[in-house]
Amino acid sequence: MKRENALVVLLAALVLAPGCAQMARQDAATDLGGTSWQLVKFQGGDDRVLVPADRAKYTIAFGADGSVSARIDCNRGRGTWKSDGPSRLEFGPMAVTRAMCPPGSLHDQIIRQWNTMRSYVIRDGRLFLSLMADGGIYEYEPIK
Repeated sequence: MKRENALVVLLAALVLAPGCAQMARQDAATDLGGTSWQLVKFQGGDDRVLVPADRAKYTIAFGADGSVSARIDCNRGRGTWKSDGPSRLEFGPMAVTRAMCPPGSLHDQIIRQWNTMRSYVIRDGRLFLSLMADGGIYEYEPIK
């Protein structure tokens, strides 16, 4: 009898798991797809805080189709994003223009850290993108 119960639980898990994964992808698509944000600040794992001089120069727009476009100071980029679980986020490679940004720009840091962003949360109307290994958090506000 115990073996039959275990088999039923295993079969239920196999049947439900794809649906749960699909719901997680739908939640991310609902949360992020079709939204646009501008950078408020970056707080590093070492507690350093970097604030852009002009928030409008650091934007990110999530397409409902999995595309992402960004303005990173004097450059623009396009790529992809996906979410395979609740609050999980992964960016694909980004094609970026190559203009030289002025001193004090956050461009080089953002480009270097782009592929290490692994999770997100939307809290109090703001988007927080976290880097892997407690590397820091980018805080964004909606573009109005």
